[in-house]
Amino acid sequence: MLTQVMSPQQVFFSPQRLVVPLFQRPYVWSRDVQWEPLWNDLTRLIELIADGDGQATHFLGAVVLQAQATALGDLPQYVVIDGQQRLTTLQILLDALHAQLETRGFTHLAGQVLTLVENPASFRQGPDDRFKVWPTNRDRAAFSAVMSADAPIEYAGQPAGRLVDAHRYFSSVIGEWLDVEPAESERRAGLLVPAITTRLQLVSIQLLAHEDAQEIFETLNARGTPLTAADLIKNYLFQRLGADETAAEQAYHEYWADFETPFWEAEVSAGRIKYARSSLFLTQWLTARMLKEIPARQVFMEFKRYASSSGTDILSLLRALRSAADRYRAFTESAATRDGVLSRLDLFVYRMGTLDSEIAKPLLIWLGEAQQVALDSGDHDRLLGIVESWFVRRALVRAPSQGTNRLMLDLLIQLAKSGAAPTLACAAEEFLAAQTSTTGYWPDDAEIRRELTGLQAYKKLRKGRLRMLLEAVEDRLRGFPGGRTFSVSPVSRGVCTIEHIMPQEWRANWNVGVDAESENARDGLIQTLGNLTLVTQSLNARLSNAAWAAPNGKRAALIRHDTLLLTRDVVHSDTWSDRDIGARTDDLIEVLIATWPVPEGHRAPTASAVERAQYRTEVVDIIRSGILPPGSTLYAKPAAHRGNVASVNLDGSILMGSATFATLSGAARQLQGGGTVAGWHFWCVDPALSRTMADLRAEHAVGTDGT
Repeated sequence: MLTQVMSPQQVFFSPQRLVVPLFQRPYVWSRDVQWEPLWNDLTRLIELIADGDGQATHFLGAVVLQAQATALGDLPQYVVIDGQQRLTTLQILLDALHAQLETRGFTHLAGQVLTLVENPASFRQGPDDRFKVWPTNRDRAAFSAVMSADAPIEYAGQPAGRLVDAHRYFSSVIGEWLDVEPAESERRAGLLVPAITTRLQLVSIQLLAHEDAQEIFETLNARGTPLTAADLIKNYLFQRLGADETAAEQAYHEYWADFETPFWEAEVSAGRIKYARSSLFLTQWLTARMLKEIPARQVFMEFKRYASSSGTDILSLLRALRSAADRYRAFTESAATRDGVLSRLDLFVYRMGTLDSEIAKPLLIWLGEAQQVALDSGDHDRLLGIVESWFVRRALVRAPSQGTNRLMLDLLIQLAKSGAAPTLACAAEEFLAAQTSTTGYWPDDAEIRRELTGLQAYKKLRKGRLRMLLEAVEDRLRGFPGGRTFSVSPVSRGVCTIEHIMPQEWRANWNVGVDAESENARDGLIQTLGNLTLVTQSLNARLSNAAWAAPNGKRAALIRHDTLLLTRDVVHSDTWSDRDIGARTDDLIEVLIATWPVPEGHRAPTASAVERAQYRTEVVDIIRSGILPPGSTLYAKPAAHRGNVASVNLDGSILMGSATFATLSGAARQLQGGGTVAGWHFWCVDPALSRTMADLRAEHAVGTDGT
């Protein structure tokens, strides 16, 4: 290994080719993060030089090159192991500078720059030998086009992309800088050229042929724009594919190039973190293969461990990845279609997407592997239905999601072991039904009824999730999926609008016979499941809030704008009352229970029933149960805040002085002056400070979930 501090002039002066391997990622640097800071650093450097600082330099970072064997008479060639973003940016900067100098007729200076960008014609064996840096496959067309363009460059005719954008940016700022003093532009150019070519510095690390380029690449990859797991795995695989460049390029196009398309480069969320879809897929594929949790920061290391221990050659690994990726893309794109009948797999993926859950993907990848291909299609669909029921029922009761990632992995491990089981579906059903923890139990019918009756679903459930539930009811009424169909197709997915049958602004036209005491109760009732429907076309505010039975009222509007079975019984009713809402809530709950069933006789374990109920309890629930009357006084328990009081409003909010707080913790935080505070333990309901709100919550939980 030879390490030297070098200027761009020293790096690029000799005739040579610095080739970026096809397996490295494309050019990703951007204006805000890299180009503009680099230009600002350059202008500051010139100011220092102009002020007499003869030693001023600016350090750009390191590049790692490895010499390659070439035929006698060919240009010396180096593979760029690391630093391709820097080298490419420097070449673009130099070429943009050359174009600006040529445009102004500064031929002598332009010639100094050109020798750092292009190899002399007498050294070229073919067209690819023209440029000293030759980027990865994906960037070559755009790089060649913009670097070959005659000055002044017409950027509108250049290919779209970051390389051309970078060239345009540097050309623009160089031109503006040279023209600050038009009469002095040649003098300024005489400062700019040597500042770029001799005062920027790089650490050049040149490896011998036998040295481990991959190890050094991994050590240095955190600089610049961080590499994704997909970048690292790609580099690892193709480094080990061998020295046959033609075979490597063929394998790249056949097995990997698709990972560099917009579908795979799109960012997707897993929990609160966003990942490139390709990196997330590789994590999920590895989980399915290794049957272990793979933390995001360890994906690459685990992949290397798997690749070295599995006994699988690199080409076979690439084929397996490509096969799984093609299936993954197929069900992802199919699940995103709005209309038509979906396969059970695609419907599962769509519904899991509305639950914002990626944690079942390793299971889907595993099910698509060759070992499971022989699985009976009916058993496959039943397995997906069981897992979907577990997910949806937990979402309906708002059970905590922490720990479900581990539980899905445990399920996958159990399925992988259950070769002797009658079916995988039975194994999955037995496993999920046996879970007793808060993070793993499968809610039973009684809990679904208890939680959804009176639940302000419109406020408590995310809109995409709530729409999916109503779509599922509509599809079941239409006979999908499976069974006797009563419509030509399922309802369009993800496009209908959720509409309140009795409007949220009900007081204007729906207040006949409603006394003051019932108003607050109705405000909660209109947000429940029974008062919600889907409409294929949004109603304007006038129609949405109109009286029910008027000639141009709400019922008439629903009839005109809707063809859904979900609303069929509603629009044929002469009235729509609080009692009707309650009855329809009960009916819809039963449809949801039938859509996502549990095993016959299933009863969720009661050991953690109180814990589950407490997790979901809110102040308004305790008020409605009668345990805590509205207007009750709350007393601050901590010694530092004793003497402070608050009161509870009918809607569960907390009144303290003239301020209203949505939660107990919010009110407590105001007294405490910020920070974290456990509001349920902060407030007591008696002056003696013997019963906290947490005690009332536990009492309420026993009353609702106890047996």
